[in-house]
Amino acid sequence: MEPIFQSLTFFVTFMNNGGGAIMWPLFVLNFILWYAIGHRFLVLRRGRQGNVRYLIEKYETKKEEEEIKGIVDCVVIDSLNTYEEVKNLNLLPRRHIEDAMFPYVRGIREYSILIKTIVVLAPLIGLLGTVSGMIETFDALQSSSGLFGQGASISSGISKALFTTELGLVVAVPGIILGKILDKKEEMYSLEFEQIKDIICTKDNS
Repeated sequence: MEPIFQSLTFFVTFMNNGGGAIMWPLFVLNFILWYAIGHRFLVLRRGRQGNVRYLIEKYETKKEEEEIKGIVDCVVIDSLNTYEEVKNLNLLPRRHIEDAMFPYVRGIREYSILIKTIVVLAPLIGLLGTVSGMIETFDALQSSSGLFGQGASISSGISKALFTTELGLVVAVPGIILGKILDKKEEMYSLEFEQIKDIICTKDNS
């Protein structure tokens, strides 16, 4: 237990002395950001490769033998099952297939806005730390002890100013890059969901 306690003590001291109180919101935002990115990566797994028409034909012919590997597989299977149920009731399938797809449409969008918010907010919080550090620096410069007597306070203020800005960018830049990648996958899946719906709804007419 003692090594763990020492590590926690070192971490808390580093957070408090490295950038002051601003470090804690940035740390929390970083944790939430990577949780959201990890969640979206897990949800946005496509599954089997191939175009959606091929997947629909594959699951129609071997429905019980195929293993479900990703979100597109789930959408195809649920849409086919819904189509068969609605067809037996002589109802229009499109609306019911949209209802069956809704949890997946909502799932691929989950945490997207949260990631965008964090990558905007993190640099601003880092900038707030910069302003706080510069204020501390100027307060030290105005001290009656003079420049040399307040060297430690000045260097501490500059360190906080630079460190919080750096950490804000460290949080934001990976979030921007990975967020864009995930948004592209979300757009691709949205188009494939529409294709799945159109193909299934019109397959008896082809």
